[in-house]
Amino acid sequence: MSDLLWLKSSHSGGEGGACVEVADAAESVLVRDSKDRSGPQLAFTPAAWRSFIEFAQAI
Repeated sequence: MSDLLWLKSSHSGGEGGACVEVADAAESVLVRDSKDRSGPQLAFTPAAWRSFIEFAQAI
């Protein structure tokens, strides 16, 4: 999965704080810690990720 395009939030600052990166894989959306790129990843279905984004935007 090294060919994935990982994106960091535009709200992430450059001060080395807690940031996540997201990548669109074949049938899932992957999330990882930007400071531990070789560490564990969470996988979500596209529908679950959309629901999370809609919830986060509403608060």
